[in-house]
Amino acid sequence: MSDLLGDPGWQRLLAAARRKLERDSGQLIGGVSLRDPTDAERRVVIGITGRHRPADVRTLRIDLAELDQALHDLCGAGLHTVLGPLRYRAVERATEAEASSDALTQASAHCPRHRTEPWFVAWLDGVATDGTLTRLVRRGEAEELSRAAQILDRLPADNVPLPVLAEQTTGNTKALAGTPLATLVLRALALRDGADTPARVHWETAGVIVDDLASQVLVLNVRPAGDHAVATWLRDAADTGIPFRLTLHQLNLAPIVPTGQDIYVCENPAVLRAAASQLGAATTTLICTEGQPSAACHTLLTAFRGRLHWRGDFDWTGLRTTATAITRHQAIPWRMTCTDYLTALETGDSEPLKGPPATSPWEPNLADHMARHGRAIMEERLIPLLLNDLSGA
Repeated sequence: MSDLLGDPGWQRLLAAARRKLERDSGQLIGGVSLRDPTDAERRVVIGITGRHRPADVRTLRIDLAELDQALHDLCGAGLHTVLGPLRYRAVERATEAEASSDALTQASAHCPRHRTEPWFVAWLDGVATDGTLTRLVRRGEAEELSRAAQILDRLPADNVPLPVLAEQTTGNTKALAGTPLATLVLRALALRDGADTPARVHWETAGVIVDDLASQVLVLNVRPAGDHAVATWLRDAADTGIPFRLTLHQLNLAPIVPTGQDIYVCENPAVLRAAASQLGAATTTLICTEGQPSAACHTLLTAFRGRLHWRGDFDWTGLRTTATAITRHQAIPWRMTCTDYLTALETGDSEPLKGPPATSPWEPNLADHMARHGRAIMEERLIPLLLNDLSGA
């Protein structure tokens, strides 16, 4: 029987029969055709059917039932036996669809904390439609989606080291270090954050620490109490108006509690650089998130007990980080009004808004105006106004 599979006269004919049977779940219905048959193929078909076919025939057709009977007569085994194991595509697709549906249901059930939030719904929709879930099902790894959902249900965390999170959720400290499971979780976090940033930033925004030395916050004129080394360094830098980078490692070694009644937070280093250059030691305490706030940034701000004034770019990410700061730190939006946006819009060209839209709960019309104009405005355009605020004028 195996000789037939390699016989030039039978090879294409049996391959076509395999495809037909796999499409039709193994049923011997209909037939198969060979275009531009060779002389060997023509002779095989003539032998099976008992009907002459001229040498110049363009297409040969034979019923599967007739082919099956011919094989029984020739070698005592039918078409299914000769071809060996078949993959029934329709059955496979139905099985995969059922497994995929079950995986999505299980993932949603394992994340009650977030399952109705738009980013979580978009995450499940994405993995279901782009082939990711199908690949997981075919590899027998559909449960990874539920694992990812369980991890997401624990977030945001409270400065939990990544290996600890991995151990708590999977029993393996390395399970979230560059693995497919980590990719699934980070894909969801990117949708939640609405920004294309490094993986470390997404983890930190979710309260997970990848590296306490890499997690940093840029500050200007932070004057903490205390006589430990880090507090002394900060006061010395503040006395001379020099920007300073604090690491999460330093913040964990010794408590840093900024003094004063007000702290201002900006998103872009250009604002802090301008404040250091033009105002120096006279500027009000300024902290720069450099995009998405790091764990170090959140740790420092959590210790502060005064008024926290927060602003970001006039883009969708800026609206998200500001809304989060209001909820997490009771921050006061700083020059994040409709008037600020519309005034800045008139003073120069602006790049298009990108990414999924966000809301502005502190001033709902702001998001509406931004959507209507479709333009983003970076903080750099507002530097004169911001420096005026920071000078106390």
